[in-house]
Amino acid sequence: MTDWTAADLPSFAGRTVIVTGANSGLGEVTARELARVGATVIVAVRNVEKGRAAAAGMRGEVDVRKLDLQDLSSVRAFADSVESVDVLVNNAGIMAVPYAQTVDGFESQIGTNHLGHFALTNLLLPKITDRVVTVSSMLHLMGKISLKDLNWKARPYSAWLAYGQSKLANLLFTSELQRRLDAVDSAVAAVSAHPGYSATNLQGHSEGRISGALLSLGNKLATDADFGARQTLFAASQVLPGDAFVGPKFGMAGPTGLSTRSPLARNARTARALWDLSEQLTGTKFSI
Repeated sequence: MTDWTAADLPSFAGRTVIVTGANSGLGEVTARELARVGATVIVAVRNVEKGRAAAAGMRGEVDVRKLDLQDLSSVRAFADSVESVDVLVNNAGIMAVPYAQTVDGFESQIGTNHLGHFALTNLLLPKITDRVVTVSSMLHLMGKISLKDLNWKARPYSAWLAYGQSKLANLLFTSELQRRLDAVDSAVAAVSAHPGYSATNLQGHSEGRISGALLSLGNKLATDADFGARQTLFAASQVLPGDAFVGPKFGMAGPTGLSTRSPLARNARTARALWDLSEQLTGTKFSI
């Protein structure tokens, strides 16, 4: 563990970074800090107008592009627009929202948080030179992968359990991606990070009055977006082993370093089965 902060970021001059969901919250801070140290940052957002507003407050070379993770055709179009990238930061996400489906018929949380990023990563993989950073959450601890009903079509929908499943999927995706990268002796690394608990607008769309009240109280105790993004920035810039999981020492707060994950997040068999299912659902494959 270290007292590392964004002030310790190395130069990213000459490097290109994609940050999904970079129009607000953790993504905006992540993009801002990487642009500050010289990266060419591609702000990949569903709402281009909001993305441009966020980019206006960043110092450096920032390119705003349309990416709707809830629409695989948009994911493909975005990937086609990218020539090369050093670091991909899979940051965008939604949390504990009412039941909805993506354009492709996926439950919106697994569709946005996992399947959209799964497709994006596979499509970009031949163009990535350094690493893939995927933002998970400590709430993966409440997650369980249902391979038979990933999209909540046969069981009563729970907004929080669906969120936990999607964040657990992020970690299993990272582990299986790293296994596949190792198998082909790729120099690309797959790592993940979690912010602890940071007060951002992510919580503003959660389902129900009780959830809203609890999150409002939690936000009074939470760290700020700069602290949460610090974990992502560490994961994006420091020398780390493949499949590293970065986060605050004490879960919600503390120095940045390697974090712990649930036993379910270490299940290699589930990781492989989830990968196979995700390939089927998205029509994308490991492409190195």
